[in-house]
Amino acid sequence: MSALPENVELTELDGLRVITEAVPAVRSVALGLWVRTGSRDEQPGQAGLSHFLEHLLFKGTERHSAIEISELFDGMGAAANAATSKESTHLHARFLDEHTEDAFALTAEMLLAPALPPDEIDPEREVVLEEIAMYEDEPQDRVHDVLAEAVYGDHPLGRRVLGEAKVIAGVPRDEIAAYHSGHYVAENLVVAAAGHLEHQAIVELARKHLKPPAAGAGGVNGAAHDPSPRLGFHEKETEQYHICFGGKGIARGDDRRFALGILDAIFGGSTSSRLFREIREKRGLAYAVGSYTEQYVDRGMVAMYVGTREENVAQACEIVGRELAALRDEGVSAEELARAKEHVKGRMVLSLESTGARMSRLARSLLFDIPLLSIDGLIERVDAVTADELASLADELYDPNALSAACIGPSEERFRTAVSSVSEALVA
Repeated sequence: MSALPENVELTELDGLRVITEAVPAVRSVALGLWVRTGSRDEQPGQAGLSHFLEHLLFKGTERHSAIEISELFDGMGAAANAATSKESTHLHARFLDEHTEDAFALTAEMLLAPALPPDEIDPEREVVLEEIAMYEDEPQDRVHDVLAEAVYGDHPLGRRVLGEAKVIAGVPRDEIAAYHSGHYVAENLVVAAAGHLEHQAIVELARKHLKPPAAGAGGVNGAAHDPSPRLGFHEKETEQYHICFGGKGIARGDDRRFALGILDAIFGGSTSSRLFREIREKRGLAYAVGSYTEQYVDRGMVAMYVGTREENVAQACEIVGRELAALRDEGVSAEELARAKEHVKGRMVLSLESTGARMSRLARSLLFDIPLLSIDGLIERVDAVTADELASLADELYDPNALSAACIGPSEERFRTAVSSVSEALVA
């Protein structure tokens, strides 16, 4: 890794990496134990296992029951939780600095020595099944996974993090334990902390409490996927049609990520963006509309979303197609570029006011081999973006005929007709 920003320190312990950022002005610590394993590392028959295991980390260790874990965190005044994504899983907690050793010991034990008690697994299995059922009832959220299925096809990135109910309902304890021992290994593990701390003290806690296996199973990250545009539709009786378009993006470490952040802000990622103005502000066709990007270690996606009533579907899609064409054919104005730069810089800097966000940034930089820039360095990279860079990215990534489409709504025929105004490739 290149030179680290001020107050950031890094130590490697037999493959395990420890990174911290001292923030002397606060009295709390944000701690994260991160594992580079997520839903894209699962076999098809394991879909959802990473997320299910994350739940089970809270269900007891050999020394502490699930309720004791909750009581210990409450007794520290700590806020503890966990998260699973397509490429990582992590436990995280925020607590007063005086509880650093106890909080570290408890999270380390949960991460590496979960008891996976049989009497806890089946009740939690039901909890996750209810989470999946709840998600299925939220088309505004579910449609983004329908889009991922369309964009990535059979590639592991096309599968949702929550997985499949049939897998969760039947996966045995032994398979859960084997997945844990094969993936929660030193080479996949990062300790990150930010707040009122001393780096060497965190290193010593890691040395004392974290002794993961040296190596384990390799990830099933998948090779290249078929980039052909596809249409995904899930029929559901809804008041609105929930519509997404998306396609090829860029990887996490791509130097063009700053330019793409600006381009996304101009197109649909802010309340002054083109999509927001044209669809919501000028015509009142939607309440929720916008664009976003996703980056992974080896590829990414650009995407846009609109939720609208049936009578507005055709017009909303036509506007998306028109704005895509304008972005590629006409470029961006100097005023748009200046405003989007300030938007992106402000969003980055404001997010780093949180020690939790600082901790997450440290961890992701190590897990995914992304240069860790100072705040001034981030601002400089944003300021350096030119209109020509945006034009090149727009031409490469926002071609309507290279985009897949996804929808959840009552009528596939209505959706297919509307899509024709955006992409000829999808209805050919």
